[in-house]
Amino acid sequence: MLRPLIAMLMRRGIGYIALRDLLKNIYVEEALRQQPAEASPTDSSISLVTGINRREVKRLREEAAHPADQDIRDPMSGVNMAARVVATWASAAAFRAPDGAPRPLEIHGEGGTLDFDALLRAAKVDVRARTVIGELERAGVVERREDGRLHLLRTSFTPETPREKMLFLAANVSDHLRAALHNLDGNSPVFIERALFHNGLDAAQQAALRPVLAELADKMLRQANETLLGAGQSEGPEATPSPKRRLRLGVYYYDAEAGDAP
Repeated sequence: MLRPLIAMLMRRGIGYIALRDLLKNIYVEEALRQQPAEASPTDSSISLVTGINRREVKRLREEAAHPADQDIRDPMSGVNMAARVVATWASAAAFRAPDGAPRPLEIHGEGGTLDFDALLRAAKVDVRARTVIGELERAGVVERREDGRLHLLRTSFTPETPREKMLFLAANVSDHLRAALHNLDGNSPVFIERALFHNGLDAAQQAALRPVLAELADKMLRQANETLLGAGQSEGPEATPSPKRRLRLGVYYYDAEAGDAP
């Protein structure tokens, strides 16, 4: 599990000392998270479970209690917002034409016209349309054409900046790993964590199949999103409230030389 991560860190000039210092913080944070809410763990108890000396634990806890950067905004909020809007546009039946393609949308409709404001309400995004449209245009996902309407160019949103890409990667890989480790521990319910493995495929055949597999993955995710959107809209005003949960459903693909075993 660590080999591809270490290889990437070295390519980016992040050596062992930098990773070690980061790991110290994570060990202390996770040790604190695993304590009961009413508990007040001592530095000694945290030192015992992490293997980090007590003086260092104390320093790390003090730094965490008085962070230098007070900006506590979610750095992924903008990316998640844009991704949710695009997914709703591509998946919700109301925003698709009879052939299944995303409908072009007016920016602000009149008299019940299906417009971008309606899309934001369906995606549960409480941000001004101009702000969201600007983000989608910056990412090259939406185009405003001569007819004045917005056209969706891609059915998925991919972050553009290196920082956004890294945050997106971290969220996806983290949840994938959590699902696998949840199952490894024998917990219930078992999460979906499956993959196909084919070895010895002809390279030319594999190149031809790659776009076919990408289309299958895109179709599956759009259908899953349509199902989830429908489930959310079916909740009536008299529905019994229950705790909210989140989910992430992913598909990944990788190929390499036949001898390049994981």
